[in-house]
Amino acid sequence: MRVHWTDTAINHLHSIHEYVTQNSKPYADRLIHRLTHRSEQVGLFPRSGRVVPEYRRDDIREVIEPPYRIIYRVKDEQIDILAVLHGAQQTPSVPQT
Repeated sequence: MRVHWTDTAINHLHSIHEYVTQNSKPYADRLIHRLTHRSEQVGLFPRSGRVVPEYRRDDIREVIEPPYRIIYRVKDEQIDILAVLHGAQQTPSVPQT
């Protein structure tokens, strides 16, 4: 299934990369690779992630790539990556549509 990264999720990746680069650019590059590679699993196995506890909706799920949560929505034709959040961050309100 096609995986689509929303603008919000892409912005999260950029922010993560900028922050981690302050200490180690090579580690930041590897981290972003791990996060984006994990989305391939979601494309192959859309229901492999757990339902996000804060939302309790079957179509909004997450996979963990420590210490980050990759939150996504399962649609008929594609997967939308909605957010990439550090586990300590507050989960945003449920996206509409």
